[in-house]
Amino acid sequence: MTMTKESPAQTPLEPAPQGRGWFTPYREDHGRHARMAAFWSVVFFLVFGCRFMHQVLSQWESLRKPLNGIRIPVVAVDLSPAFLLSFVVFSAGLLLIHRWQQRPKVADLLIDTEAELKKVSWPKGEEVWNAAMVVIVSVVLLGVFLALVDIFLFRLMRYLILGES
Repeated sequence: MTMTKESPAQTPLEPAPQGRGWFTPYREDHGRHARMAAFWSVVFFLVFGCRFMHQVLSQWESLRKPLNGIRIPVVAVDLSPAFLLSFVVFSAGLLLIHRWQQRPKVADLLIDTEAELKKVSWPKGEEVWNAAMVVIVSVVLLGVFLALVDIFLFRLMRYLILGES
């Protein structure tokens, strides 16, 4: 019996990979908590940056004046060019953060991070309390020891250098 090489036409067809749209999550049911924490952490910095940008842009009179005197009632902000630019940057930033998180490499990292955190054995409240007390007592004792050594060395140097007792 002779072995023949299968031609590509004879191999079973694999299902074609489905295209992912702009908002289709990658493995959405995995790593939910890590993704949420990462998303809101980055959004916090985005809000800070956009607020700073709004303050900088508001320094120019032409960007500070409200458009036709319009004021947004819920947030009590004038609808100015500075606000509109900051809002556009914020909206684009949200979209980019979401897209960044859905990249397979980033999403897999966050999924693996959450899986590893689930394996950690977290200490109980009593263990945390005992460890905190050990640290506090150690710091106080070390502080007292260093203070006493400092006083002793100060007096010793004053005696040796100045001849005072």
